[in-house]
Amino acid sequence: QVHVVESGGGLVQPGGSLRLSCAASGFIFSMYGMSWYRQAPGKERELVADISSSGGSTNYADSVKGRFTISRDNAKNTVYLQMNSLKPEDTAVYYCNARYVAGSGKLYEYWGQGTQVTVSS
Repeated sequence: QVHVVESGGGLVQPGGSLRLSCAASGFIFSMYGMSWYRQAPGKERELVADISSSGGSTNYADSVKGRFTISRDNAKNTVYLQMNSLKPEDTAVYYCNARYVAGSGKLYEYWGQGTQVTVSS
């Protein structure tokens, strides 16, 4: 049974930091690319950051470059999102995504339930 569970969200003041975690089980974590998405009220879900299966490659949305860092620990089946210098516009529900495309072309994709991040004074 697949589980993807985010944690670490909460209320933080502008300029503060949070570290999100995403713990996964039920699939071979080290084979999956992992991503963080977010969705603010009234807006579409957007990609925040992603990391390759080995952790050797990362990508970030322009809006978070230099402030957020994605990392993973394949021994712990966990991916992290370190968020620094938070802004009110970072307020959203943050979702963890696991994605793997098999050689056959079949897509395997799993989502977590999301964790709320609120940046406000």
